[in-house]
Amino acid sequence: MGWYGGQVYYEDTGRGDAVVLMPGWGGSIVDLDRVRRELGSGFRVIAVDLPGSGRSRPQPRHYPPTYYVDDAHLLHDLLDELRVDVAHLVGFSDGGEEALLMAQLRPARALSVLTWGAAGRIVAAPRLLDGLTRLVDDPIDELKPLAAYLVDRHGVDGARIMASSWAGAMTAIIDAGGDLSRSGAARITCPALLVTGTYDPYCPPDLVREMADAIRRGQFLEMPGAGHDVHLSHGGALVRTIVSWLGDH
Repeated sequence: MGWYGGQVYYEDTGRGDAVVLMPGWGGSIVDLDRVRRELGSGFRVIAVDLPGSGRSRPQPRHYPPTYYVDDAHLLHDLLDELRVDVAHLVGFSDGGEEALLMAQLRPARALSVLTWGAAGRIVAAPRLLDGLTRLVDDPIDELKPLAAYLVDRHGVDGARIMASSWAGAMTAIIDAGGDLSRSGAARITCPALLVTGTYDPYCPPDLVREMADAIRRGQFLEMPGAGHDVHLSHGGALVRTIVSWLGDH
C-alpha cells in the first residue's frame, strides 16, 4: 500500500503484467476485492482509489468539470512514479472512464482496456441529475443505494458536498456535449472490451456499443439482466470475463 503525492491511495500487489484496477466514483478498491483476489496469482495488480474517493483525498472533494481528464493525467503520473511502462487498464464506472481516457492520452502505455459501466461520454436524464443535487436529503428510488453508500463511507455532510459538487460537474459536462473520450476513441490503439448491463441507466447498451465500435480494436459485451453494478449482481461472470480477457491479451 502507498500514497502518491500524499493524496492518491493505492495498493500494489502480485507479480506479472501490471493491471491498474479502478473503482467507481465515491467507491473504494475494497469494492473490487473479488477481482483482485482472482488476479493476484498471475498479475501485478495496482488498485487505486480515485481522487476524493475511498481513502484518496481531498475529502470531501469539490469536482470541477475537468476532473476526468485531470484525474487521468494524475493516474499516469502515479504509474510514472511506480515505473510502470505498460499496463492493462481495468475500471468500473468513473474508473472505466478513466481507463478509456488514459488509453487515449498515452496509447503506448495501454496493453488493453476493460471497462464496465463506462461509455466514453455522459448522457443522463434530467431526473437523475436533479436527483444527484438532493441525493442525501431526498434521494429518488434509483439513487437510494448510492446515497446510503456515500453516507456510510463519507458521513452525511461529506456525502452532501460530494453529491452536489459532482452533480454540478455532470451538468457542465453534459451542457458542453457530454464528451469524455468518445471524440478521441480512434486514438485508443490497444484491444478494448466494454461491458455493460442490459438495464444500466447511465451507460445503456446502445451507447456503450457505439463507443466500442468507434475503437479500432474495440469489442462490446452485454451482461443480460444486469444494471450498472455488474460486479455486484453478476460478479462471477464478470470475474471470469476479466480473467479470460487479460489471459488472452
